Amino acid sequence: MRLGLMTGYWAAGPPANALDAIHLADELEWDSIWTAEAYGSDALTPLAWWGSQTTNVDLGTSIMQMSARTPTAAAMAAISLDHLSGGRFRMGIGASGPQVVEGWYGQPYPRPLARTREYVDIVRQVFEREAPVVFDGKHYQLPLDGGAGLGKALKPTVHPLRSDLPIYLAAEGPKNVALSAEICDGWLPFWFGPKSNDFYIDALTEGFEKGGRHNFDTFDVACPVPIIPHDDVNVAADFIRPMLALYVGGMGAKGANFHFEVLARQGWEAECHTIQDLYLDGKKDEAIAAIPLEMVEDVALVGPVDKIKDELLGKWSETVITTLLVSGDANLVRTVHDIVHG
Repeated sequence: MRLGLMTGYWAAGPPANALDAIHLADELEWDSIWTAEAYGSDALTPLAWWGSQTTNVDLGTSIMQMSARTPTAAAMAAISLDHLSGGRFRMGIGASGPQVVEGWYGQPYPRPLARTREYVDIVRQVFEREAPVVFDGKHYQLPLDGGAGLGKALKPTVHPLRSDLPIYLAAEGPKNVALSAEICDGWLPFWFGPKSNDFYIDALTEGFEKGGRHNFDTFDVACPVPIIPHDDVNVAADFIRPMLALYVGGMGAKGANFHFEVLARQGWEAECHTIQDLYLDGKKDEAIAAIPLEMVEDVALVGPVDKIKDELLGKWSETVITTLLVSGDANLVRTVHDIVHG
């Protein structure tokens, strides 16, 4: 299992001591570092700034939100970063959710799978640079049908460093996971748990059979897994509970929350309903307290280092995950490195 560092998106400001962790991950020759975006910091600027101070790690976005950029703008950014990093960029994209897409970006959310398929098709045309980019889809048209009527099909002026620059898709539902295996080069899960491994094997297999681009040997599953070492497992779990409550309870409406569905599939549907009801009623502390330890342990590695080691090298190593993405400071980077590499 390869190791990557997930810096995530910012809260009120840049994460403290992030550069120390990035430098150590680079020194230890970890696989990659990754940034994210929601509706604050963007994914590309921190990755370029921090990435310029590394030499070994690949640089990935987990994720660039598709509604934030047209496909050609996203492809331009990818080409630029790939050149500047010497071929180390990985383009992670995702549809996000309706609250962010429609509330923050003012873009329509319906039919995210069809929109994703069109988006990736256009991006690949830019990367391949074989002809001017032309696309006539339901969501994207190049040149635009309408407007001033003066649109012209164009090729990028920059020659991409790699025509096969890897594209990753953030996905949680079975159809979207299958789509990642069909049209992309990697999958970025969220709230993955070993209990759901067979479910995801089936979804990925469906995508591989449709697409023919990859198989389990060549496809990267880069998965963020929260890791909190602490002698007291419940204290460690308390670091994860607020984030779980936010995503299960508040990141989406009732009936339209993909994170809720991920945890429900792992056997926690009744608890998810309780958490969501409390959270949406404004009872956030009660929602946090309603999360059982076992629910945290299904999607995170918490507790004493020996316990984390046993679980990571045991049930987690037997899943479809090929790259473990770790969020934390330099001390955690060192701890996880020692666990995996002995």
